Amino acid sequence: MELKEYMKILRKRIWIIVTFVLVACVGAGVKSYFFTTPIYEANTKLIVNQAYNTDGVPSLDISSIQTNIKVISSYMEIIKSSAILDKVVTTYPDLGLDANQLLRNIKVSTANESQVMNLTALGVSYEKAAKTANAVAKVFQKQIPTIMKVDNVTILSEAKPTEVSKPINFNPTMNIMVSFFVGLLLAVGFVILLEYLDDTIKTEDELEKELGIPALAVISKIRKEEARASKLNSAHPKKVGDGQYATANQ
Repeated sequence: MELKEYMKILRKRIWIIVTFVLVACVGAGVKSYFFTTPIYEANTKLIVNQAYNTDGVPSLDISSIQTNIKVISSYMEIIKSSAILDKVVTTYPDLGLDANQLLRNIKVSTANESQVMNLTALGVSYEKAAKTANAVAKVFQKQIPTIMKVDNVTILSEAKPTEVSKPINFNPTMNIMVSFFVGLLLAVGFVILLEYLDDTIKTEDELEKELGIPALAVISKIRKEEARASKLNSAHPKKVGDGQYATANQ
């Protein structure tokens, strides 16, 4: 099938395409503005840094840095354990979260070959997300000496509850644009599928293409009004000279 034929098919069912796109865009807009709960994200950074005393002087060498980096993977699991989260729940009841909700709302990550841990918390407001991140970080810092018998965690930067931030899941423009293109693709696919499943012959060209022979005559569809008018004219044929004629004098 040539491109022109595809374009002809799409033009013939353009109302289906427009309907698909409109429904997709309106649906995305309604969901974004009326049925989406904004989610905010706050970050707190912690650094794992253990220095050793050499002749009474604190020092930091490559081997100690490598040790700190290796121990971070253990810390990333400890910070999400019940030993930490249960302590956060009892210490900060104003957060209104239990241990399972805390576990779902926090993420811990670190860059490669870095001693810095990023603690990210989610919340329905930025203030709550920031308080959650700070609370988990503080409890983790206090509990590490008890759990690991070493005090090597420092809070590098806390999230600021008063900071103005945008929700991470609220972007109506992007959602509508994505829905537009998805709706357009679905509509085009649906129209082509309808055309593929429709095996009726509608034009002379389709008939010639199907049979491989030229069409010699075409029987047109006649409306009832046209049939009655034709029958009436046959019953009362006009004589030569009847009717209105335009004359020209030479």
